[in-house]
Amino acid sequence: MKCARLKRPSGAWSSAHGSWGFQIELPRTAEGRRRQARRTGLADQAGARRELGKVKALLEVAEGDADAEVVVADVIAAALKARRELPGIEEMKRRLLGGPVRAEVPTLAQWLGEWLGARADLAPKTRMSYQCHIDRYLVPHLGWVRLDRLAVGHVQAMFEAIAQEAEHVQACKASEDVGVRASVRGRRVPGLATRHRIRATLRSALSAAVARPDLPVQVNVASHAALPSCARKRPLVWTVERVRRYQEKGEVPSAVMVWTPEQTAAFLARAAQDRLYPLFHLIALKGPRRGEAVALQWEHVRLDEAQIDICSQVVQLGWKTITTTPKSEAGRRTITLDAETVQLLRAWRKRQAAERLAAGQEWVDSGRVFTHVDGSGLHPGWVSRLFCRIAAEAGLPPITLHGLRHGAASLSLAAEVDVKVVSAELGHSSTWFTQDTYQSVFPEVAREAAEATAALVRAGAGPGAPGR
Repeated sequence: MKCARLKRPSGAWSSAHGSWGFQIELPRTAEGRRRQARRTGLADQAGARRELGKVKALLEVAEGDADAEVVVADVIAAALKARRELPGIEEMKRRLLGGPVRAEVPTLAQWLGEWLGARADLAPKTRMSYQCHIDRYLVPHLGWVRLDRLAVGHVQAMFEAIAQEAEHVQACKASEDVGVRASVRGRRVPGLATRHRIRATLRSALSAAVARPDLPVQVNVASHAALPSCARKRPLVWTVERVRRYQEKGEVPSAVMVWTPEQTAAFLARAAQDRLYPLFHLIALKGPRRGEAVALQWEHVRLDEAQIDICSQVVQLGWKTITTTPKSEAGRRTITLDAETVQLLRAWRKRQAAERLAAGQEWVDSGRVFTHVDGSGLHPGWVSRLFCRIAAEAGLPPITLHGLRHGAASLSLAAEVDVKVVSAELGHSSTWFTQDTYQSVFPEVAREAAEATAALVRAGAGPGAPGR
């Protein structure tokens, strides 16, 4: 930028005498050619420095991305060649990102609120789950980070902190000190499956941010955060040995347990003494979800055709409930009933009619199949508590009410019902999921399959083969 008092070769004075300029190396062209940004004829040194600073600031917009640097350099070179004003930072961002760029990049907490508020398509329970992940984990750990500065390391540090907290809570709960145990009473421990769901929530929110042209986010860092693999929990049956260990040590081998056919029969024998026995009978044999059974309307029951249509469900949000349609197309389905269940529901309808007459004006016309004595609808949580009480009175090892549905699926497959029929009546989206989850849950089914295979081998070996 030095102004030399030099004459031209012809002897005339240089027209640029007394003016200032700048020159800087630009990123190479897409073809790999070197180039420079150069401008002269500026009035003073300060002006030259300002223009040079603009070029450097524009190059920083690319943030080290080689392809973006080529685009920025092309824009700078074209402006200098045409002797136009260099574009501003926001204009350059618009050219790179394809749209207007926000003047202020939001923090992750601000973006999560905006993202969830715009998701009008979410099912209520899914929205509640997302909000829980945001409030309990994402905002406390990462909410302060500006969205474009969020890195994989931030996400990894969050999961390490969650894992450490979980270890601390578990250690306190196992302590022999009453005060230590009391210090963590009521604190939930987020397991590995929960951490995977937290990452899925963050990944979904960041995917939406990457797709927004007004946000300078190019990478979904949640997709690159590492978590140990989390195998899907398959049902385990309460075998004699598992029941013995449970009675001696309180061990429950899996979060998803099912009863044997004999244990299910024992439960139904005890449940037959309860007014709502038809509800538990239906779940045990046909496997509707708890919310689907509670929401079932008489208008969707066709006893002459031995069928019921699953069209709605009661969803529990905390202790509040809402009634919605099943969230998947597979969930809206028809279930075919056996003769015993049809007869049981006919008797139940007569009993409910008698209760309606007895209630008179106090009757609540909910239209539901399974109700309280006054006709009001059942709360899913209340039904689960009743189920657990009946199971305990029957002296059975613990399962959840949803485990009764798992048992219905396992029993159907063990009875050699076609997997397509079982999958359709359970409302699964694929037969693969049904077969992968429930095939050979009962040990006797696996033993029968093994014996059948061995019998084929023996038959092919001939009468003189060893072991015959």
